[in-house]
Amino acid sequence: MIADRLARLLPRAVRRVLRAPVDVPARLWFRHRLRAAEFRLATGGPVLSYGAALPPKAGALVQGGRVKLTHLDRVFPARADSFNVLYLVSSAIPPHALELVRFAKARGVKFVWNQNGVAYPAWAGPFTDDVNDPMRALRREADYVVYQSAFCRASADRLLGRAACPSEVLFNPVDTALFSPAETPPPLTELRLLAMGTHTYADRVLVTLRCLAELHRTGRAARLTIAGPMQWAGADEEVRRAISDFGLREHVTLRPAFSQSEAAEMCRAHHVLLHPKYMDPCPTVVIEALACGLPVVGPASGGLPELVDAGLGRLLPVPEDWERMHSPDSGAMAAAVAEIAADWQGFSTRARQRALALFRAEPWVARHGEIFEQLLGA
Repeated sequence: MIADRLARLLPRAVRRVLRAPVDVPARLWFRHRLRAAEFRLATGGPVLSYGAALPPKAGALVQGGRVKLTHLDRVFPARADSFNVLYLVSSAIPPHALELVRFAKARGVKFVWNQNGVAYPAWAGPFTDDVNDPMRALRREADYVVYQSAFCRASADRLLGRAACPSEVLFNPVDTALFSPAETPPPLTELRLLAMGTHTYADRVLVTLRCLAELHRTGRAARLTIAGPMQWAGADEEVRRAISDFGLREHVTLRPAFSQSEAAEMCRAHHVLLHPKYMDPCPTVVIEALACGLPVVGPASGGLPELVDAGLGRLLPVPEDWERMHSPDSGAMAAAVAEIAADWQGFSTRARQRALALFRAEPWVARHGEIFEQLLGA
């Protein structure tokens, strides 16, 4: 709150001036390095660069927007010195991306932009334009835009302006071999709930604790795993205090950041994914859970209704509000969990079927190959 108030006192132009002593020399040095590089435009089929967004070491932890790049990289391995397609993701923008894009395009490289969500006042507050400006500039340079959901396209059009280049919607992919159902699911005598991802604001976590407390109040045996970093000020203390206040110390497990294989193992060890994030554009964690046969409970907002229908879980009503965040009612979440538990195997089977039909990585990569060939042919 204090940071927001201070930020509101500083116009965006002033914040840029304050950053200039660091930003300008860094950009100039990056441009010098680009000009000195021995770049050669690749010929023939698609040869890709991801702007060094992928970690260089095998086995390194990959999270967020970078996960989807690993699927492309298996078929189109990254090249730094000779490529003809530059592919960047809005949720994993590398440093000095605009300089890189302009350097590459001036040398004949095609630029494909993968657009996730955008900033809006409800979560970004006075920094909304600071977050959106780089995406706006990069999308303007794109030869093709891949939107992660129809909501991603609509929100980008709303807050970044309409894009002039061709585009299409491709839901995020999942490795359905890695993310697969457990051979023997955990017994339903104690419901195992999972809240997984990067938790950037308090109520995304606190509402799952309230849901668990409500299940206990109604006599339902249940436990909750909260996995992933909690990234708001005082998060650890606030969550642990809430766990204590609700009397849930023996029923909640906190886990730090996790790898893809660990995420799959966690999904298989639970029954239901609680994903209360408001207006989430295209949550990969939801797609991974569905692939493991986990039904989903969350808000009917953002891109979630495009991924989860009534047969795969329960999406609960929340208002559409670009100025304030909203969470589903915790009592309604608990009732949804109980309803799913009554036919868990049916929900689980349908979730897996949905993932195989819509979210497999292979068709996603193949469609990208067609886009690359189309751009290079043009």
